[in-house]
Amino acid sequence: MKHYSSHTPSRRNMTGIDYSGLSKVRPYKKLTKKLHANSGRNNMGRITVRHQGGGNKKLYRMIDFKQVLGSSKVLTLEYDPYRTSFIALVEREGGAKAYVLAPAGVKVGDTLLTADVAPFTPGNRMKMINIPVGMQVFNVELEPGKGGQLIRTAGSFGEILANSGKYTDVKLPSGEVRRVPADGFATIGSLSNSEWNLVNIGKAGRSRWLGIRPTVRGSAMNPVDHPYGGGEGRQPRGTKKPKSFSGKVVGVKTRGRKKASTKFIVKRRK
Repeated sequence: MKHYSSHTPSRRNMTGIDYSGLSKVRPYKKLTKKLHANSGRNNMGRITVRHQGGGNKKLYRMIDFKQVLGSSKVLTLEYDPYRTSFIALVEREGGAKAYVLAPAGVKVGDTLLTADVAPFTPGNRMKMINIPVGMQVFNVELEPGKGGQLIRTAGSFGEILANSGKYTDVKLPSGEVRRVPADGFATIGSLSNSEWNLVNIGKAGRSRWLGIRPTVRGSAMNPVDHPYGGGEGRQPRGTKKPKSFSGKVVGVKTRGRKKASTKFIVKRRK
């Protein structure tokens, strides 16, 4: 974690991620592309996600969540503006290059192995049926061969709880226990940049650099704009249940009762 000297009020408690361990290189051009910024608008131009817009220009890095069988050598460790964890540029045996999610503790020059059975070294990827109970994993596949879809946030990891038949029980970072196909692949270890959630933004302008626009309290609005709006001075909420700006009650479960994948949830998150 990087701490700043308090020579201005905004710097007093500001913190940031220490990037000194990353490679000082430009992103690999063949694996980058420009994404159109939508600023929270849909195809009709209407705001569907609030508080988005602006921000610095950024290039999208095409990440290989599948990681084909074989060994690969880590060439660089890099920052990715589109995700919280760091990424690694690797070179495969045939000379092809790819970006992968960087596990915690990986260094330039390390070798990562993807195989049905591999050593239990952080960064190696293997079938979950061959991973012992209690091992930490990330980038877990929901469908064999589709690529990792679960546990991809910085510092996160899941835990193998049980292997039984065609399925493996994985405890997710949320506390949910999920049953996934045992033939699916997962990567050993935890993800890099575990301190990302401890960053203190420090000032409003830094949020704007990140593409986050201001958030206004509902109680500061007019009655037409929010259920909490209106009143003389500082008024209480005035509604029996907490509501969103559109008037919907919040805090209720929104998962569909007939969702097909519910049968794979062994234990719901708290």
